[in-house]
Amino acid sequence: MIKAKNIHKYYGDLHVLKGVDLHIKEGEIISIVGASGAGKTTLLQILGTLDRANQIQESDLIINESNISKLSQKQLSKFRNQQLGFIFQFHQLLPEFTALENVCIPAYIKKTSKSEAEKRAKELLDFLGLSHRYDHKPGELSGGEQQRVAVARALINNPKVIFADEPSGNLDSEAAENLHKLFFKLRDEFGQTFVIVTHNQELADMADRKLVMVDGKIMN
Repeated sequence: MIKAKNIHKYYGDLHVLKGVDLHIKEGEIISIVGASGAGKTTLLQILGTLDRANQIQESDLIINESNISKLSQKQLSKFRNQQLGFIFQFHQLLPEFTALENVCIPAYIKKTSKSEAEKRAKELLDFLGLSHRYDHKPGELSGGEQQRVAVARALINNPKVIFADEPSGNLDSEAAENLHKLFFKLRDEFGQTFVIVTHNQELADMADRKLVMVDGKIMN
């Protein structure tokens, strides 16, 4: 599903990623842990195509058989919209839109019809226990509910891979535990691959594999 080879990232003179190699199978749940500054979020952003690695000889990134470095910016945007989903620590919901409208946004970008997008969004919100929250705006939802809306938004286009950056970092312990269980339920239900950066050791240890980053490299 994801094959990364010799991934480097420089920000000026700062060498953040120092030749990362990674192979993630379809349907795996992978956690990435490490101290602050180890390069976890930078790696997640590159794997998620939100940032590009430096072009170094013999470096490569292939996701679902697509060579990311060969895609134009327009092709990359389409690929990201259709094949990848994102969940962030701060849910990034648009405050002026309802839960249903927030979930539908990626589907509208994909040019899905309004009726089809809303049907799929309602199915996801129902699955996530939010059938009574369609018309509520983010400010009217609890932190856990907001994060579940963000999960539904990440799933709306049936992506192959979900990237999550500290997804439970902003939640209380009960909501965090519920979110962690949800990831595994989603994998079993929809077959998605999950790549999760987290400081939460319980979530990290639940994953199929835990990768430890130290100073820009994966140690295991």
